[in-house]
Amino acid sequence: MVRSLLSIIIMVLFLTGCTMAPRYTRPEAPIPEDWPSGDAYKESEAMTEAPVAQELEWQEFFTDERLQKVIAMALQNSRDLRIAALNVERARAVYGIQRAQLWPTVDAVGTMSKERVPADLSDSGRAKITDYYSVNLGVLSWEIDLFGRLRSLKDQALEEYLATEHVRRGTKISLIAAVAEVYLALAADREALKLSQSTLVAQQASYDLIQQRYKVGVTTELDLRRAQTQVDIARRDVALYMQMAAQDENALNLLVGVPVPKELLPPDLDSVAPPKEISPGISSDVLLSRPDILATEHQLKAVNASIGAARAAFFPRISLTSTIGTASYELSRLFEAGSSTWLFAPQATMPVFDTRLWSALRGVTVEREIAVAQYEKAIQMAFKEVADALAKYGTVGDQLAAQESLVQASADAYRLSDARYTKGIDSYLSVLDAQRSLFAAQQALIIIRLSRITNLVTLYKALGGGDDSSYGSSE
Repeated sequence: MVRSLLSIIIMVLFLTGCTMAPRYTRPEAPIPEDWPSGDAYKESEAMTEAPVAQELEWQEFFTDERLQKVIAMALQNSRDLRIAALNVERARAVYGIQRAQLWPTVDAVGTMSKERVPADLSDSGRAKITDYYSVNLGVLSWEIDLFGRLRSLKDQALEEYLATEHVRRGTKISLIAAVAEVYLALAADREALKLSQSTLVAQQASYDLIQQRYKVGVTTELDLRRAQTQVDIARRDVALYMQMAAQDENALNLLVGVPVPKELLPPDLDSVAPPKEISPGISSDVLLSRPDILATEHQLKAVNASIGAARAAFFPRISLTSTIGTASYELSRLFEAGSSTWLFAPQATMPVFDTRLWSALRGVTVEREIAVAQYEKAIQMAFKEVADALAKYGTVGDQLAAQESLVQASADAYRLSDARYTKGIDSYLSVLDAQRSLFAAQQALIIIRLSRITNLVTLYKALGGGDDSSYGSSE
């Protein structure tokens, strides 16, 4: 009996190697094959000699040693990354459960029953107590997957598991980029704080000088009050950038998961080594390997597999219950010769009228169309992110050069205005305007320098770089 049962199981497993899921075909990417070109992309078109983003691990891309240590701390302690890794483990467990449905479960069952039969129901006319003992080993209600319903559900669980793994990879890349961006923002705000503090010192010195001149009647009270406004504006900016730097540090600590040591924090932008220059590659096909797009594609494959399960639900379900064991009315004779028992009970269930099956099939078919649209939209969004980063890369150099020239011109204008005022040739109003223009130009220069560096980080992230599959692997 056992040999026959094993033969049936092996034969059934050979028969259940296919599913009714439609054959999967990757949708065409709804984006141009080439990256954008034009005046805004002239500089980015010359990036071909730089290494491709996908070929650089984050340790190679970020050259600043302190920033590398901060990113490593974040990868070790980030709760977001930990949650993503646990989601992978959970999805893998669900896949394991679904895969196990394909195989029969062998259970050992021991039974003991005691029954009192009243006299009017007893064949002897007297009340009696009956004992019954049995021990069985067998397969209980195993569905034979002739039409691939369980296999389709297994494939669906597998694709969902793979999708969570790519979500984990995407979370890691996003975390690396976010830590770098906040770190650079902290450096920029600290540099702006230094600028505000030095400006405050200069404005205070000018105010003190004008106050002395006012006391001896050389200048007017209007000039004194104008000088005071500049001191107050500088004091306000010092407090503002002090606040922003503290908030940047708080945000960095949250991303990293633990307080970042003070010696790893940047004093200003000049102290941070810029990332490496990178190339987007020749074709936009590189976007198809981005973790978020791969995750979306696996979700599409999961929906595709669920169509197979919905189709198989229209066909008969065949289940098998089979046991072999021993039974006796006396416990002492349970394993004696002649007490063996066996059971072979196949069952087939054929849906005859169930409109829910048609609705379920229509539902998953529409869900697949939604998944296709989501996949295509993800590719389009990725292309836009890279195109935007390339456009900024192609123009930020000109912005930086123009702003540096503006800062120099503003500094010269301030120097000349101050000299003319000191000699009594011009009013303090021209000095005031020159001061405002210089400080605004210096602030804008810091912002453009920050934008240039963070744009490289954005491009690296948009191209799907920064992943090290050996870290946090769920295998």
